[in-house]
Amino acid sequence: MKEISELNLPEDVRYAEDHEWVRIEGDKARIGISDYAQDQLGDIVFVELPEVGSKLSKGDEFGTVESVKAVSELYMPVGGEVVSVNNGLEDAPEKVNNAPYTDGWMIEISPDDPSEAGSLLDRAAYLKMLEGQ
Repeated sequence: MKEISELNLPEDVRYAEDHEWVRIEGDKARIGISDYAQDQLGDIVFVELPEVGSKLSKGDEFGTVESVKAVSELYMPVGGEVVSVNNGLEDAPEKVNNAPYTDGWMIEISPDDPSEAGSLLDRAAYLKMLEGQ
């Protein structure tokens, strides 16, 4: 397990309290799980993601991540329609462990309300929350 000071927590994403992240890129939002989440899960062996076209609200379950330790549900940090899924995770789920913010992203959505991301935690607030756990 990494120490909190060793975690990769980019400044350009917003974090949900249940450890998903969202990066707004123009009119799209990319979603995945944080470095903290993948570290806690251990070696990820399977990722289940929604179908393109799925409409999901903030807080809805959008998939699961299975590791050698546990199965964890994934929750939408913001609502929207799924426009793309990272199909590369089918054959290489370890990308979530190796590069959670780049190659290990999970879904891309067209957000219903991009301002929803503003209610999520920035890097400093997410770090503070992790330090309290």
